[in-house]
Amino acid sequence: MFDLNRLRALRAVATHGSMTGAAAALGYTPSAISQQIAKLERETGSALFDRQGGKVELTPAGWLLAEATDEVVAVLERTRSRLEEQRDRPTGRLVLAAFPTACRGFAAAALADLVRRHRALDCQLVEADPNRAIRLVVRGEADLAVVHDWHNTPLTLPASLSVTELGEDIADVALPEGHPLAERDVLTPYDLRKERWIGQGSGAMCHEWLLRSFSDLDTEPNIPYQIEEYESQVSLLAAGLGVTMLPRLGRGTLPPTVRVVPMQPAPSRRLSAIWRSQADRRPAIHATLAALRGHWPHADSGHQARESV
Repeated sequence: MFDLNRLRALRAVATHGSMTGAAAALGYTPSAISQQIAKLERETGSALFDRQGGKVELTPAGWLLAEATDEVVAVLERTRSRLEEQRDRPTGRLVLAAFPTACRGFAAAALADLVRRHRALDCQLVEADPNRAIRLVVRGEADLAVVHDWHNTPLTLPASLSVTELGEDIADVALPEGHPLAERDVLTPYDLRKERWIGQGSGAMCHEWLLRSFSDLDTEPNIPYQIEEYESQVSLLAAGLGVTMLPRLGRGTLPPTVRVVPMQPAPSRRLSAIWRSQADRRPAIHATLAALRGHWPHADSGHQARESV
């Protein structure tokens, strides 16, 4: 029998094209991944990779084993779901991935509720941006994730995932006290076209959203301060270094030197929960979804769920 962790290492190398990429994805060192692959090659008696220069490509035997890995993981997923379903209660390990504002906005409270209600469920939380969270769920390293996308920057989800919408999170313009626009009742992208922005860096979904928000004005926002975490953005904002967009979820109390003004049209991001469709029957998945919906800050306004496979 092949070791499942070694098979996962093989699949990660196949996906990312290098030992370094696989190590980063799985949270190991490149040396550890290389050792796992070497042991797997000894077990199979086959060369699994063709190493040429800095590139690593699968041999025919490697592809055969990588495809078998996907099938094995799928079978194990379905089996775990059926076993849990037979017990008719959430059990086992449940790993939830969520981005920072979702963690503090409602995911932490949802997990606390799960721990209290279901003692046989081992709940774990991993902080991850939406793109990384999707990869964690696809690879089986997380069971469920809370992700978000903006209406002008939609997420692309693999066909193997199911999704349900949790709600909408509106964002407002935040400016330093004394800024010429701070006393306005509402602001538009045109009003903000010449501002210096505090925002997330290239590759982040919020960065792409900000760029697209100004595309109709034939201009690109100036983002000299590229800060990932909103709390750090607020620190720069309070110091008067620029303006930013702050989602309402998990915002917390702002310093008195910061002013918040609604934007028109109001930008909002859609929050969704995703999981592997093969785990649809797991009571733990349904219990987690119920907890997330119950602790969503705007749960009293209802939510529209959408499912896809």
